[in-house]
Amino acid sequence: MNFSLLSSYINTVPNGDDEAFVYEDVWTGYANSLLTQVFFYTAIALIVILVAVGIAVRYKRPEKFSGYVKGALLLAGGFAAAVLIAMLALGFAEIAEKGYADYTDILGYVYIPSIIMGAVVVLGIAASYVASLFGKKPFKITLITFAAVFGAALIALLVCLGIYFSSGNAESNNGAEISSNENIALYCSVVGVIAVIAILAWLMGRGEKKEFDSRSVSYAGICIAMSFALSYIKFFEMPQGGSLTLASLLPLMIYSYMFGVRKGVLAGFAYGILQAVQGIWFIHPAQFLLDYPVAFSAIGLAGMFSRVKALKKAPQVKFALGAIVASVIRFASHVFAGVFAFSEYSTLDNVWAYSLAYNSFVFADIAIAIVVGVIVFSSRAFNAQVNKVQFIAFANGKYSDKPQPAAENNAD
Repeated sequence: MNFSLLSSYINTVPNGDDEAFVYEDVWTGYANSLLTQVFFYTAIALIVILVAVGIAVRYKRPEKFSGYVKGALLLAGGFAAAVLIAMLALGFAEIAEKGYADYTDILGYVYIPSIIMGAVVVLGIAASYVASLFGKKPFKITLITFAAVFGAALIALLVCLGIYFSSGNAESNNGAEISSNENIALYCSVVGVIAVIAILAWLMGRGEKKEFDSRSVSYAGICIAMSFALSYIKFFEMPQGGSLTLASLLPLMIYSYMFGVRKGVLAGFAYGILQAVQGIWFIHPAQFLLDYPVAFSAIGLAGMFSRVKALKKAPQVKFALGAIVASVIRFASHVFAGVFAFSEYSTLDNVWAYSLAYNSFVFADIAIAIVVGVIVFSSRAFNAQVNKVQFIAFANGKYSDKPQPAAENNAD
């Protein structure tokens, strides 16, 4: 076996007059661990520097603060893109290294459709933004085309997952066996969670402008990229999926707070698809929906209290309450998937207790995002910027790019 220079050894054994090295992971495992640490400390340093410089600009050159924010967002987006490209490349290398590519059914019905779906999301957002630079009509045509291709790719992905599941390989390869009752329960869970998200988005999103524009699309792309990049910076990872990250969902929550829950839910759905590309754990089509696009669509509800008048002087409370509700729904989605698809992995007699305990990492992950978010929303400068770009929908379907008084920016 050929080892890369990035290989890591865990022990040495005598080999004549020399030593032989014992390897546990070949280069992708070591590189993944090393880059995760590098990106973690780089992200911390970048946040500290951007915040410190932002405070200085705000108080010394307030007229330049808006431009600084745009530059900071571009820098953060660039860093996110670098993390995304590096970690995805490692992920694909790991697939080849571990021989997953030899399993043509997994490659053809799971990995390739997931990668295509992720590519559609990324390229569609980028194309929509570029089209917006040439006017409203090209933007609208591109957006409609993106929506059509996205829908077709999603249907194709679900069909492929269904074919793979019906072959029985999804269960056998994961040591799982799903009964007919669990099968029905999984589909009912998907319908139930989607219904809850849809109802809340409809109720709390009344008055929002329905269509996307260049600003909402560009912010969506930046926030999705930042969340996806931060999701690679993990404190620890669960054995059957899930991890504790460096406030990876915070950008999506802020996007929902600024642009509304309906757009937030769509952004969360797109992010969930990308999460599947990052490292899919597939047993059942309904489990895929519950663990990925549906679970992260719930995060788009984080902005549901952003326009509540009673809390107009407490943006931290509005953000935190929305984040808690969103995380509870995400938690429920993961729990249903755990009970009805991962019951074979349960180490407890009661599978509900196991799934509740296993998926409790969601609250630890969201707690980090809430703490950081509350600190961010405690900044007057940040709130002023939010008010300036916040997607405020009126009865006539228009919104203002100008800063709005707090009382006017809130709805019942």
